[in-house]
Amino acid sequence: MKALLVIDMLKDFIDDEGTLSVGSVGKQIIPCINKKIHEFREKGYPIIFMCDNHEKDDKEFEMFAPHCIAGTHGCEIIDSIDFNQGDKIIKKRRYSSFFGTDLDLYLREKEIDEIYLTGVCTNICVLYTAASARNLGYKVGVFEDCVASFDEKAHCFALKEMKDTLGCEIL
Repeated sequence: MKALLVIDMLKDFIDDEGTLSVGSVGKQIIPCINKKIHEFREKGYPIIFMCDNHEKDDKEFEMFAPHCIAGTHGCEIIDSIDFNQGDKIIKKRRYSSFFGTDLDLYLREKEIDEIYLTGVCTNICVLYTAASARNLGYKVGVFEDCVASFDEKAHCFALKEMKDTLGCEIL
């Protein structure tokens, strides 16, 4: 079975005033992500929202400005994404959606062996989620028009890395 992961489409990454806004490229992928959500939902496939959710003193803030702090406006899913109550939300504290979360357990319980990735940032959370998924034996697809980064060169590198090194299907 398949599942769609929507990674970090959160106010701190997408809104203009977000702490780590990826800029206009983040907004440009919203219609494509919503289209994929609709397609997967129509077929009865799970939609999983992976949401950065940090402690106030998270060690990640030694590299990046504090963002998506638990309980703040910035860690909320953006209003323009087609989220509904039947969708799964999994909070994460690291780049990979698998690290320290129950994503793998959830997927295995649902007998899901294929995941499709959307969201931000291509070269960070999308890439490391893809790497973890491939290491765990999942088939991975990445919708190229549904991922974005603040760094276009790193975005292109990550897509190539996911395809050539990890064996992901870039769609």
